[in-house]
Amino acid sequence: MTKRGRPPHSDILTPAEWRIVEGVRHGLTNAALAAKCELSLDGVKFHVSSVLLKLGLKSRRELRQWSGVRADSALQNSLDSEHSDNWSLGQVSRLTRDLAGTATWLRDIVGLPEMMRFDTAVFFDCGGVRLYLAEGDPARNSLLYFRVSDILAEVERLRAAGVAITSAPHRIHVHADGSEEWMAFFSDPEGGPLGLMSVVSTMHATP
Repeated sequence: MTKRGRPPHSDILTPAEWRIVEGVRHGLTNAALAAKCELSLDGVKFHVSSVLLKLGLKSRRELRQWSGVRADSALQNSLDSEHSDNWSLGQVSRLTRDLAGTATWLRDIVGLPEMMRFDTAVFFDCGGVRLYLAEGDPARNSLLYFRVSDILAEVERLRAAGVAITSAPHRIHVHADGSEEWMAFFSDPEGGPLGLMSVVSTMHATP
């Protein structure tokens, strides 16, 4: 007899649930998640509740700090690699009230090489340090992102030292070559946000 329904997933969460988790850990609201995942608000709420129950977590805040990694990611397949970390500045964010106008000015007048452009953000190369431009109040301080090679190990090292981890490592993008962008966020002693970023290559992945 043929079994009905979807086949069981080998991972702790389904791909749809992972998309929700990664959005929550990146700080997206339910409305933003609904638009990104093409779901209704009720659908997003259902997925979040289901994930919390499945993982034994009590709140959205706990979910943001949960350190699980999806099984099909390049990061999961690189966990056995041994290497040391030397921190370097990887990305700086800047806010503007006119995203399109400022982005065009930076590209055409200032001469910054444009790397990627989306509806809500534009990225530029600043001599190896990436500039992330988004809409918002320019009076707000910039958020610094530090590039590391082992984002999981660095987060656990910071956590062990008593640093407040506000968002556990989560995959935010998969490039055309299969490499993955991961981010995590933590607070400085005054509560100011700082970020970690890591690009994981498919060369680490197991066949």
